[in-house]
Amino acid sequence: MKGRKVQINKLKELLEMAIYVIPLATNTGNSKKRTASTQLLFTVVHSQSSSAIMDVSMSTLLDHGLFSSAQMLGCFLVSSSSVSLETSPHLKAENLVLLGDALFRDKEYKRAIHVYKQALHCHRIIPKQNATPIRSALSASTRSSSPNSFNISTINENEVKFKIASSHGALNENRAALLEMEGIPSKARNLQMNLMMGKLYRSSRHTRAAITCYKECLRHCPYIIEAIIALAELGVAAKDIISLFPQTPTRGARSTFDHFDSSRWLQRYVEAQCCIASNDYKGGLEIFAELLRRFPCNIHILLEVAKVEAIIGKTEEAITDFEKVRSIDPYVITYMDEYAMLLKQKSDYSKLNKLVHDLLNIDPTRPEVFVALSVLWERKDERGALSYAEKSIRIDERHIPGYIMKGNLFFSMNRPEAAVVAFRGAQELRPDLRSYQGLVRSYLAISKIKEALHAAREAMKAMPQSAKALKLVGDVHASNTSGREKAKKFYESALRLEPGYLGAALALAELHVIEGRTVDAVTLLERYLKDWADDSLHVKLAQVFAATNMPQDALSHYQAALRINPQNEAAKKGLERLEKQLKGVDPDAPEEDEENDVEDADADQEEAELL
Repeated sequence: MKGRKVQINKLKELLEMAIYVIPLATNTGNSKKRTASTQLLFTVVHSQSSSAIMDVSMSTLLDHGLFSSAQMLGCFLVSSSSVSLETSPHLKAENLVLLGDALFRDKEYKRAIHVYKQALHCHRIIPKQNATPIRSALSASTRSSSPNSFNISTINENEVKFKIASSHGALNENRAALLEMEGIPSKARNLQMNLMMGKLYRSSRHTRAAITCYKECLRHCPYIIEAIIALAELGVAAKDIISLFPQTPTRGARSTFDHFDSSRWLQRYVEAQCCIASNDYKGGLEIFAELLRRFPCNIHILLEVAKVEAIIGKTEEAITDFEKVRSIDPYVITYMDEYAMLLKQKSDYSKLNKLVHDLLNIDPTRPEVFVALSVLWERKDERGALSYAEKSIRIDERHIPGYIMKGNLFFSMNRPEAAVVAFRGAQELRPDLRSYQGLVRSYLAISKIKEALHAAREAMKAMPQSAKALKLVGDVHASNTSGREKAKKFYESALRLEPGYLGAALALAELHVIEGRTVDAVTLLERYLKDWADDSLHVKLAQVFAATNMPQDALSHYQAALRINPQNEAAKKGLERLEKQLKGVDPDAPEEDEENDVEDADADQEEAELL
């Protein structure tokens, strides 16, 4: 154990000092000085030996993860009367760092910061100490390159600053963390420090400085995946990232092949992340599929694929990949909030409820868990759901699904202005299709047609081969009478680009209905039903038939939708309304109080079960 060896070496040095100083003190002419010097030496040696033993015990407790015990022992260590700031500032500093480590690992970050700063104070006053004649003699005679010398601190000031910054980071005090890290010279930073600097600079929107730090990480080690993803998202080209990888010299044909094979898959991974960051989702998915053939059942790649599929609306494929990940490792939390949103979209509340319970049992402090909770609570309590989404952002201010969920909730609560702010927050972190879609919907809700069109065109420019982006522009034109012909062209272009995009088909059918072309709408929807048995198509057909006084056809399609997806809320409500009309009951009449009470009781029971 490294810590134990250091303390043993310290004791050996103290004994060597004793062997040297005792004869020196004996030969001193002044008897009082001789006696005082000898007593001082033995007192120091005894105190240092006792302190060293506690140091070793402290290190042992920390190494074994017994942080509470280490913290309590640390209190004895730093308060010992034998190790004071006046006589042994170097030991005082070392002991304070050990106590700070115990507090940090026990997640008492505020106390850790306080103790680490005390340690730095002790460390900095060491050169200012006025050494006694004996200490001067000792220093002159026992000078060595060892950091464990009698009057030299073994702590590394830069490492302590990094620990202070890490504590600030754990408290989301990024500005204070960055200020501390900037006190470490660039040449003294290790990989861990550079990675943290990159994250802090990126969080504070210092893009160039962040890129510099991430690049420095990859120059030393090309396998820091976090740095690769960050550089891709910051707009660095794939070839520039790959050029940073150190060229490892190889020996022999076999090792040359191994190195090429290893670097090849890493280069392809970089290219995939750069494709995704530039909204070339198709290209990114193709490369990820290639990597999965090389690394089957790779959880990280499967999660990346599922996330992209969720973003671009490939709901079924994304759900399948998320479920595959959970079958391999049921304790994964990464991107599980994305999975939760997909389950909500499919109205699969049984799976959603189980997912949230599983996540709470794994780690209830992660932002993904709070987004998943927000998704679950949306249909019961929108305000409660909103508080969960906001909590996820407080935990991690760069957590994009938190902003997306917050925007969706504000929109459903008829607060489109607030929704715009939330979607803009997501876009500032990383623009993707969902934030563009949210912005367009929100701007249209407050009749800001110009802003909606600008956002839609931004999406189309960023994703020129995306049918979803084309549909967004069509949605804006469809919002006013004069633009419906343009909307029709955009919807048709989207369907030519992606024939299976049901969103564009449904939007075009709605446009046909608005302009009185009911037959065209029915023909389009029925054509799609031949190839895609989708509940949303049945619901739209049912709504068209219901609006044109064809209740039996409408009833048939509502029932078909519920056979495909029993949890489809639109189908349930539409069927309930239609059945009332067939019975001659006004569907807009208020519900009886007893029925409302029953519904509230059911909701209360569900909430109690969740808690």
